[in-house]
Amino acid sequence: MNPTVAHVVGARPNFMKAAPVIRALDARAIGQRLIHTGQHYDARMSQVFFEDLGLPRPEVDLGVGSGSHAGQTAALMVALEATFLPSPPDLAMVYGDVNSTLAASLVAAKMGVPTAHVEAGLRSFDESMPEEVNRRVSDLLSDLLFVTSPEGVTNLADMGVAPDRIHFVGNPMIDSVVANLERFDPVRMRATLELPERYAVATIHRPSNVDDPDTAARIATMLARVAEALPLVVPLHPRGRPRLEAAGLTSGDGLRLIEPLGYLDFLSLVRGAALVVTDSGGIQEETTFLGVPCLTVRDNTERPITISHGTNRLVTPESAPDAVADALRRPRASGRMTPPLWDGHAGERIAAVVAAWLTR
Repeated sequence: MNPTVAHVVGARPNFMKAAPVIRALDARAIGQRLIHTGQHYDARMSQVFFEDLGLPRPEVDLGVGSGSHAGQTAALMVALEATFLPSPPDLAMVYGDVNSTLAASLVAAKMGVPTAHVEAGLRSFDESMPEEVNRRVSDLLSDLLFVTSPEGVTNLADMGVAPDRIHFVGNPMIDSVVANLERFDPVRMRATLELPERYAVATIHRPSNVDDPDTAARIATMLARVAEALPLVVPLHPRGRPRLEAAGLTSGDGLRLIEPLGYLDFLSLVRGAALVVTDSGGIQEETTFLGVPCLTVRDNTERPITISHGTNRLVTPESAPDAVADALRRPRASGRMTPPLWDGHAGERIAAVVAAWLTR
């Protein structure tokens, strides 16, 4: 019987990482199942990404939805166990650091199903981040650990992971950028949104930035100040919208709040931006590859390579406006130092490892 790989995805960042892996495994005629947990259930955060990335329709959409970390993870585990039980896959592939990743890793481990973790080894070393817990647990439970940057190998070795389980393959999220680069059209997005040639983009959604009213107010003030320097477009994540709006964030005076965008529209907007202000891990990587200055509103990052090899810089809400002014003064770098193996072929390298592992 042909072995089967089950891909568990649940949130926007997972889709860009899974798409190149699914394509590469399909080219090797390896049986696959795509399971969407429904952690991101808004069509603007989910369905449009499947369409933009050419992902197959999920075999099942569990529709778990939102909730507290414990409640959501528990619901995910119950639903995933019921999905796996009738026909356990030969390998469960999990992506990134969302609650769907943690839940699938735990369910697979308890059922004796081997697990592969794509984007293993990333560490912020900030135990207050729920994603940091998800990363650590998923790495400990995985049989195959696919690493996107060299420091990930060191981090896994430091926690005692056997070297033969660690595979430095590059970044599959960048595979999706490379595959769609010609489809990213800043001119079209400027015309659609009636933007001038020079504008900025901001995305803010992390609990550390939006859950506390005082912090949300600092973020709202920061975005208003950035918009004083140049027009600012803010696609608002559904999770953060009510909190930021309650803190006083509103359209006007160069600041425009819009609904979330699909993959192609958002990366088209980012590609043409003078700079990006964000707290997203994936956007730190995408701006690094595209050469767009990125200001990350966080105390730390699990992607330090975007600082050492890319365009990223950590800022606070208070320091961001000055950092914006500094970034706008600097000429755009012409010769970027792309991180190693961020070449558009990570999916193929992952598929090669998986195919060899399945034959054993």
